Amino acid sequence: MIGLGHYLVISAALFSLGIMCVLTRKNAVSVLMGVELILNSANLNLVAFSKYAAGNLNGQVFAIFIIIVAAAEVAVALAIVLSMYRMLRTVNLDRADTLKG
Repeated sequence: MIGLGHYLVISAALFSLGIMCVLTRKNAVSVLMGVELILNSANLNLVAFSKYAAGNLNGQVFAIFIIIVAAAEVAVALAIVLSMYRMLRTVNLDRADTLKG
């Protein structure tokens, strides 16, 4: 039987991988993938707590809201990365010290 603890362990692992990816990568796309892992770990927590609460769907509603916000975040972030690539010809975050257009 899979309990709440199993979901929390998987969520903690996803969160840890996301934080490690954000802090150690220099590529902008890899950092965005790390942020998505962090958001997905929060979604997993919300849905797991919602499942084990008796008849409470608030966690699932918040998870859907986070998915919508994450999709908008990816669209804006990829537009910024493409703009940075056009200006600097790289997506290395160490070179992104100027954002003048």
